[in-house]
Parts: sequence; structure tokens; C-alpha cells
Amino acid sequence: MEENQIAELLIDLWKDVQQPAIVWQVGALALCLVLAGLITRQIKGILRRRREANPSLAGAGEEGLRRVIFPLTALALVVVARIILGHWHHVNLFKLAVPLLGAMAAIRLTVHALKRSFPRAGWLASFERFFATAAWIVVALQIIGVLPTVIDGLEQIGFTVGKAKINLWMLLQGALTVMVTMLVAMWAAGVLESRLMRTEGLDSNLQLVFARLSKALLLVLAVTVSLPLVGIDLTALSVFGGALGVGLGLGLQKIAANYVAGFILLLDRSIRMGNLISVGTERGVVSQITTRYTVLKGMTGIESIVPNETLIGSVVQNETFTDPKVRISLPIQVSYATDLEKAMEILVEAAHNQPRVMKDPAPGAFVEAFADSGINLQLGFWIRDPAEGTLGIRSAINLEVWRRFKAEGIEIPFPQREVRILGDVAVSTKDNPVS
Repeated sequence: MEENQIAELLIDLWKDVQQPAIVWQVGALALCLVLAGLITRQIKGILRRRREANPSLAGAGEEGLRRVIFPLTALALVVVARIILGHWHHVNLFKLAVPLLGAMAAIRLTVHALKRSFPRAGWLASFERFFATAAWIVVALQIIGVLPTVIDGLEQIGFTVGKAKINLWMLLQGALTVMVTMLVAMWAAGVLESRLMRTEGLDSNLQLVFARLSKALLLVLAVTVSLPLVGIDLTALSVFGGALGVGLGLGLQKIAANYVAGFILLLDRSIRMGNLISVGTERGVVSQITTRYTVLKGMTGIESIVPNETLIGSVVQNETFTDPKVRISLPIQVSYATDLEKAMEILVEAAHNQPRVMKDPAPGAFVEAFADSGINLQLGFWIRDPAEGTLGIRSAINLEVWRRFKAEGIEIPFPQREVRILGDVAVSTKDNPVS
């Protein structure tokens, strides 16, 4: 709408408000909104039942439809009501409602498109209602012609930073411009990251390094380009940069150290995705490496978040650094009366019967020590998939050894103690009590 048309519409609407006939417009508009709400509820119920019956049908198209059902339905009803009611009354209120409902539908579709473009941006989902409401208010103010007056009022409220004069309107413009440019930068970074991840012949750690660096550079470039566009001099922000540097040096040194350690881990490739590592009491497969922390997924499914600084400053056991094969030893004790050659043969056969045990190097049994209660034997074997866990294969071999020992009459001893009483012991009886 042009400014003259807006002014005329507002004047006509003000005249309608002073007439009793405005009740018909308000009532008809309210009825349209209530009917749109009921129709929206019914359509969403149909979509929900359709999705429950066939989950594969759920997708971005259905989600987008759910977002615009209400404004589009209300818009259609308002247009029909305006045509019908226009034969008897003025419909200036409907003329104002049509662009507002259209703007609501467009804003909801825009936010939905942003969420689809940035699926990992959790902040976008959290502030979705705020963004949509703010954008709709701005559109509404523009439609009714009040936005220029609001802008003039914001320009009157300002302050001076150094030699630069900044007002609230300039700050709002800068925030909006920075947000738009950062969204574009994040989209470009996402496209570049997907290309890098599909690049063959490039190490996975280097792919992550290049993706993180490109994202950081694009975000910095977006800020440095967007602020001067609205007239904000970057030199005026130098004092804030200095304060940020002091904060990083004092209070945020741990966080900064973790970020630096993250890039070191990605560059030196000592820890990679899929490695089975142990650090301190934590052991698991590396499932994610970020610039601040590394995620280890344990054999129980529990994920441990380890700061990168810990991985740099501690001894890390990487079981799959250069070779994924690991050796497992099982201690087993037999009695002194056991045929050791037969027992060791059973141990080796029990290991050979497990498909996860490697044939080369072959499993072997050894006499480890002569203990108090029996002879300590050790079964050693190699597996190539430690990430699958070792408890299962240990249990299977121990169970088979126990069955074979039981069938062959081989005893697995338990601690025994002999108690000998030396000297005469006085026995107390009725006729001869002990004094």
C-alpha cells in the first residue's frame, strides 16, 4: 500500500469506528477468526492421524502446511466475508486485516524455511515465536502507517561513543543487518562443510578443521561487513574488543585453552573419529570432536563429554591409533593335580571356537605362576574389533572353559585353609569341669 492509500484507509476506518455499523465488521472478523481456528484444528487432526498411520509421509511439506493453515484459512474467510458484507456496509477493517494475515503467513513460512536451512541452530527454534512476533509487528506498523513515526522517535534517542554518534534506530538496523548477514554466512558455511565432508582423500580431522575455520571466518566477515553498512564505525568498538581480550586472559582462559586444544587435536590427528580411547576413568569410542570438547560413547551407551584440554594434558590410551587389534588376557587357575597340557589345550580350543578371535596371531595358553591354592594359567588372544566390547567374548570363553573343565574332571580350586591344633586340649564335662 502507498502512504496516501494508507492514510485514506485509516481515516475511513476511524469514521467506521464512530458508526454503529462497526459492530458488524468486528463481529464478522471475529467469526472468521474463530472458524479459521476450528478448521485449523480439524486439519491438524487429520494430518496427525495420517502421520501416525504412515510415518514416512511426515516431512518438511507437512510441517510448513501446519504453520500456515490458520493465517491462510483466516485470509480466505476474511476475503469472502469482505465481498459478502461489502454489499451492505463498509469493510475498511477487512481491508486492513487482509495484508496483516498475508504477512503472518509469509513470516511463518520464512521462519520455517530458516529452520529447514539451519537444522542444527537450536537458538532459532527457541526464539522462533519472538522473531515471528517482532517481524509481524513491524509489518503491521508499516501497513497502518505508524512505522515512520516510530523510526523518528528511535532516531531521537542516541548517545556518543568516541567520535561516533549512535542512536537506537541505528542499533536496531545494525542488529537486523548482522543477523541477516550471519544467517547467510551460516548457510554458506553449511554448504561448504557438506562439500568438504564429501571430499574423498581428505582426512576426517582436516575436514572438520577446514569446516570450523571457514565458519569462523565467514561469521567474522559478516559482522565486519554488516556494521559499516548501517553507519557504525568499527573503531568505536575497539574499547569493547580490549575488554573482551582482558576477559579471555583472566576469566575465560579455561574456555580459550579448550578451544586451542580442540584445534590441536584436529590438526595433529592423534585422536580421530571412531577411535577407542581411555582417559582417566573414561573409556569409549570417539563419536564427536568439537572445538571445546570431545564426546566418548562408552560400551554401556553412556556418552562422556571430555574437555579438549584434558585430552591434551593427560595420558590417553588410544587402542585404535595405528592398529585396531588388541590383545586380551584371561587368567584361570587350576589345581596342582591337573594335567596342565590338557588344560592348556582346552583353553586354546575355547578361544579358537569364538569367531571374533583372530587366527593370526593365534591364541596361546601359558603357565603364569604357582600360587597358594593352585597353578595360575593365562589365555591370551587377539581381536580386531575392540569397539564392540570385550565383556561378551570374555564371558563366552569362560563359560566354554568351565564346561570343558567340568567334563574332563579338571578342578578350578578355591582358597582353602588347614587349621591344626597343637598340644593337649582340656575338655569340660559334667563330672570333670575345667577349672
